[in-house]
Amino acid sequence: MIKAVWILLGMMGVLLGVQLIYVLFLMVCDLLVDPKKEYDHCDRFYFKVLNSAACYSFLLGRLKIRLEGGEKVPWDRRFLLVSNHCSNFDPIITWYLLRKNNIAFVSKKENFKVPLFGRMIRKCGFLEIDRENPREAVRTLAKAADLIRRDAASVGIYPEGTRNRTPEKGLLPFHNGVFKIAQMAKAPVVVAKLHGTDQIRKRYPWRRTKVCLEILEVIPGEEIVGVRTSEIGERVAKLLTPVNTSQE
Repeated sequence: MIKAVWILLGMMGVLLGVQLIYVLFLMVCDLLVDPKKEYDHCDRFYFKVLNSAACYSFLLGRLKIRLEGGEKVPWDRRFLLVSNHCSNFDPIITWYLLRKNNIAFVSKKENFKVPLFGRMIRKCGFLEIDRENPREAVRTLAKAADLIRRDAASVGIYPEGTRNRTPEKGLLPFHNGVFKIAQMAKAPVVVAKLHGTDQIRKRYPWRRTKVCLEILEVIPGEEIVGVRTSEIGERVAKLLTPVNTSQE
């Protein structure tokens, strides 16, 4: 009995040691990135490191994730991905499930200061947007379109602009200007719906959370050329709203 306890303690010690080494590795990778530099492509090494860190976060968060409708995704070309936004885990889950297409998100400045993740997402082509400066925001959207045009990465962005803390009440008002990214890049818009991410903070760490990223529709690039962004926003909202209603 005593021997079994020592073996168990030894295994726990090894496991904790491995985790510590991994966290130190992430810290070193993070520190090697220049926080003031804007990277215009996705670094393959950091992309793999980021996805390994995503897996680690799923393990800690007790998340079981899956992709539905993946056959609709245009894997052979770059696109603009839009979806609902209810949790800090949303972009992590999305870029991991769609990792074949290197999703670079347009994100608020604060996310680039998050320990272990902040600098690495910069290295993977994620773009910082200044919500308080409209002129700079427009420049960021142009840079995002350029990522798609150059085949450097697909781009992900949330039309709601911020986390929706009350998804049961419906979508937040859209910032329709985000659809200019697809118009400038002449790229398709992949409309997706995340199910279950709003439950993560309620269940963690005691209960497992099942999360699904559902691909609802792909709007071809030629269908949005010359169309007002408000019309695109209405079309996307209509796709998302029925799903919201049926799932709640």
